Amino acid sequence: MSAILFASIIIIVDMGRPERFTHLFLYGRLQSPIMWDVIVITTYLTISVLFLYFPLLPDLPILIKNSKPGSALQKFYKLIGSFWKGTAAQFRISENAVRIISVMIIPVALAIHTVTSWLFATTYRPGWDSTNFGAYFVSGAFLVGAGGVVVAMYVFRKAYHLEAYITEKHFNNMSKIVVLLALVYLYFNINEYLVPAFKMKKAEEHHLQSLATGEFARLFWTAIVMSMIVPVVVLLFPKGRKPFPAFLMGIVVVVGSWFKRYIIVTPTMLSPFLPMYDVPESYKHYFPSWEEWAITTGSLAGTLLIITIFTRLFPIIPIHETIEEMEHTKHEKV
Repeated sequence: MSAILFASIIIIVDMGRPERFTHLFLYGRLQSPIMWDVIVITTYLTISVLFLYFPLLPDLPILIKNSKPGSALQKFYKLIGSFWKGTAAQFRISENAVRIISVMIIPVALAIHTVTSWLFATTYRPGWDSTNFGAYFVSGAFLVGAGGVVVAMYVFRKAYHLEAYITEKHFNNMSKIVVLLALVYLYFNINEYLVPAFKMKKAEEHHLQSLATGEFARLFWTAIVMSMIVPVVVLLFPKGRKPFPAFLMGIVVVVGSWFKRYIIVTPTMLSPFLPMYDVPESYKHYFPSWEEWAITTGSLAGTLLIITIFTRLFPIIPIHETIEEMEHTKHEKV
């Protein structure tokens, strides 16, 4: 949820004229791809908030009871959950809502990453003029998401001593998912670059050569190896699926995927349709400015800040489910 919240904020930043953000709603047209992005991100954010809220409801009475009486925190818990009485009817409604949202969020997740790819693919630039971009972006997003989940699992497990709840079985299963997604993403990468390389249209030639053997070759091959090949090799083995090796591979996937996003954007923008004459050499190369670094690091820091605040306010492991499981285990022993 924190990531999608900052994804919506970045739309405003990318516009370049934040004061005109309201124009998207007042004068927006469905012919514009950015409107597609606004619609799916808003929908995804709404569903994500509900997906967090409904499973949290049974824990709110426990949080109200155990927070300091009269404190701002207790008032906040009462505001969002004082109506929850834990009746069978409430549980039934909540469980049905979670089932519906679980189904709804899958096509919306596919849509948000597909629409993001269409923002590129609906242009005519070399490297972006591709019908493969939708599946290419979706598979990449799922891979980096799975890698991020593995990293978060390890950090929370260590920071809050949750070894009894986040077990090696969870890391083993998530590592297998990462392997599957890495192989799928590798397939779409092969499709994305092999087909235009085989045809080698003039407009694509400069772009592909800059990736394979030119200025961006080191970064390109590093991203391919880091985000797709190394994780598969390591996580195929049982020892590689232990918590710490899986954590390291999660970091490798996230960092490699970030490099991959840079590769998708920058080399394409530096591959003009017409030759560049009589311009400074610096115009033919790119390095992020301090403003761009600030936006990138600020969005990452903001995302981590929201996650930190939420983990301080709400339980990472559902309390009521843990209590029920403990009571069930106790009855079985008796």
